Amino acid sequence: MIYFDIFSAFFIPNIIGYGGGPAIIPLIESQVVGHYGWMTTNQFSEILALSNALPSPIATKMAGYIGYEVAGVLGAVVALFATVAPTLFVMIFALRLLYQYRDSPLVKQMGTWVLPVVTVLMGVLTFKLTKTSLNIFPLHFILLFLASALALDKLKVHPTFVICTGLIYGGLFIR
Repeated sequence: MIYFDIFSAFFIPNIIGYGGGPAIIPLIESQVVGHYGWMTTNQFSEILALSNALPSPIATKMAGYIGYEVAGVLGAVVALFATVAPTLFVMIFALRLLYQYRDSPLVKQMGTWVLPVVTVLMGVLTFKLTKTSLNIFPLHFILLFLASALALDKLKVHPTFVICTGLIYGGLFIR
């Protein structure tokens, strides 16, 4: 039964989440933290931060890690398949239709309808993660937020270096 739950927890967000990894993160968080209770919001935010720092698609990294934590190697395989299966199905069956009608006003409007929803979902997730971080490590959060904002906006430091510096800081000072 656990493998079916893992499959559902990753397949459903990936089948209904339009817009890639960032769009489905709040949906996965709702399943993993809210519905199944496999981890806390704090644990999920740590996995999200680590997944963001590593190369390749964020959803597959998160699925593999969470699936492994919940049910071992087979759990990771099931979670990864559930994450990529919707894209595979869409590519095989629906892409031809979208390509055929790509100049249709209705198809073009579909993207404009989805963007506000994804923006709100990302805003809600950001609020939740910020609230959790402020409750657990308020001083570290404020320091990292201000330093990152300064580095990115004023000093024009590349985001890769800001992320790596944040990882090093977290590894050294946050326990």
